[in-house]
Amino acid sequence: MKIDIQRDEGVSTFSVDLKDVTLLEMLTYIKTELDSTLTFSSGCRSSVCGSCAMRVNGREVLACAYKVQDGDEIEPLQNMPRIRDLVVDMDRAYSFNAKAKAWLSGKEKSVALNHEDEKINEVQSDCILCGSCYSACPVYSVNGEFLGPFSLTRVWKYVSDKREGAEQAKIENIQTNGVWDCTLCNECTLVCPQNISSKADIEKLRMKSSQYGFMDPHFASFGGGF
Repeated sequence: MKIDIQRDEGVSTFSVDLKDVTLLEMLTYIKTELDSTLTFSSGCRSSVCGSCAMRVNGREVLACAYKVQDGDEIEPLQNMPRIRDLVVDMDRAYSFNAKAKAWLSGKEKSVALNHEDEKINEVQSDCILCGSCYSACPVYSVNGEFLGPFSLTRVWKYVSDKREGAEQAKIENIQTNGVWDCTLCNECTLVCPQNISSKADIEKLRMKSSQYGFMDPHFASFGGGF
């Protein structure tokens, strides 16, 4: 089996006599047996930590879950600075959680949650911050200030929490480089290993925005011509 790995110095091709293995197992074998300089990230090996996210044949995957195929082309995540080989710097992407204020505001209402309340944002709570959605996002690739998929999903998680007492402030905070900048292309959803639909969450945030009197500024700019 042959695979190509995009590295700092170019593409390295490896021939390995392994079958029915995950990409992470393949990379580990290459590093221990063939080329100790190959650099990649891994952690839990069970699709929980998200640290082994990378791209295979132009699509984001978790290396610990993807089964290698002959001829696969491996590369690091896009839209983030490469540190070395398949390792990228996620700090900027993570920083958008702070910019989006993606947490309970500290003005929580004293209300009890039932099981139905918990299910409203149960899926959003499964985000493992692997960065696949940022890598796949065409908006983030051209606008480095876009809050991005997992940060906006996390905002919806808290906006939909009935304990949140500052819902309007959270909605106001995501109007610039936020909900209206998304093209709703759904690429983030297609690559999410946790099956979270950031597109759907952003659509819900747009509805909430409209309830508070906000509208798509791109539509507003056309208002004078009709």
